[in-house]
Amino acid sequence: MTAADRLRPRRTAQGWYALRTLSRSASRTARAAAAGVGRAWERVDAATAPVTGVVSTVGWLVLAAAIGAGVLALSFDWVEFAFVGATLLGALLLAIPFVFGRVRYRVEVELQPRRVVAGERALGRLLVVNDGASPSVAARMELPVGAGLAEFRIPPLAPAARHEELFAVPTQRRAVIVAGPAVSVRGDELGLLRRTVRWSEPVELFVHPRTARLKPSAAGLVRDLEGEVTSTITDHDISFHALRNYEPGDPLRNVHWRSSARTGQLMVRQYEETRRSQLVLILDTEAAHYADEDEFELAVSVFASLGVQVIRDGTEMSAQTERIALRTSTSTSLLDDASRIEASVAPVGLREFARQASRRAPAASIVIAVVGSQLPLAEVRATASSLSSDVQFLAFRAQSGADARIGKVGRSMVATIGELGELAAVVRRVRP
Repeated sequence: MTAADRLRPRRTAQGWYALRTLSRSASRTARAAAAGVGRAWERVDAATAPVTGVVSTVGWLVLAAAIGAGVLALSFDWVEFAFVGATLLGALLLAIPFVFGRVRYRVEVELQPRRVVAGERALGRLLVVNDGASPSVAARMELPVGAGLAEFRIPPLAPAARHEELFAVPTQRRAVIVAGPAVSVRGDELGLLRRTVRWSEPVELFVHPRTARLKPSAAGLVRDLEGEVTSTITDHDISFHALRNYEPGDPLRNVHWRSSARTGQLMVRQYEETRRSQLVLILDTEAAHYADEDEFELAVSVFASLGVQVIRDGTEMSAQTERIALRTSTSTSLLDDASRIEASVAPVGLREFARQASRRAPAASIVIAVVGSQLPLAEVRATASSLSSDVQFLAFRAQSGADARIGKVGRSMVATIGELGELAAVVRRVRP
């Protein structure tokens, strides 16, 4: 092998290294250039936003059509397209004066009441006050209400003059309905240019689920003052268990002095651990487990009815869906959060969901699950088997139109609810 042959691999490696270095440098340069272009575009966009922001989607389409017609007229010498382009461009120019003008409003959006049960009536009020020193011109006010949009014509107002509009809020379905923000709209009648000013903040209306009134201590809820005694032995509790010899580190307040004097050595008290009973209430929100939307709403109503009664009974409780943990400090907070529950694809199955919920509440003695009719009973049985042996499991199965009944699946009770009015009677018969 000649010296040239020995040097060729080294030169080849050096060439590849140089090529790779050049490629990396070009890549870094390209990324830096792209970032610079992006920053420049952001600055241009921010500078032109006050002008481009008033052009509506229709306005951009009209402008594009005007430019296209002008290009065709110049390219093919078509007078007709020149006339079309001039007409469209003239419409845009005539729309410009409509976006000018300044008003000073004070706008208030009120909902009365702020909380209703699904199906009850709720009213809204829009109050517009001219806070300017000069009369205002007529304006149009838009107010989003849930998925809809309400439009109001505001007449010319003298300084400090008021204009009030009332509107009804649809509350047929459980939901959290957001009203607002109220925005004034200035622009032409064709909607080519549109300038909006925001005047208020969104206001929420809670449409609570329908609930059934249950009797106290319903659904086998455990009510205890001092807790339930367990087999766990501890040095600090209420229920006395036995005496044992003193060990270094034991608190002196646990020393039983009379027994110590009798035996001649220090003896300390031991206790059986007691704990407050806690109920875990869970709702399966997997959309595939319900026959239709009405059945899911029935399940939410059952869930909320049980939760409200548990809070009234004063039992410690945790209420959860797969995605949210509901507040249980008051009935109102629970119902507010229940208004936000939506059916979706649950991230975990019922069995894993129940296990996670019970682990988050280590003192849980009862787990109640509200499920749909499409959930296989085998899954209910598997869920009950996955829980600790000292945790009792109950299932309420929503099935629209079915006869109310109570059955046994494995070691757990399953109550079927066909309509909300049957819940109170079924709960009186359920014992975990």
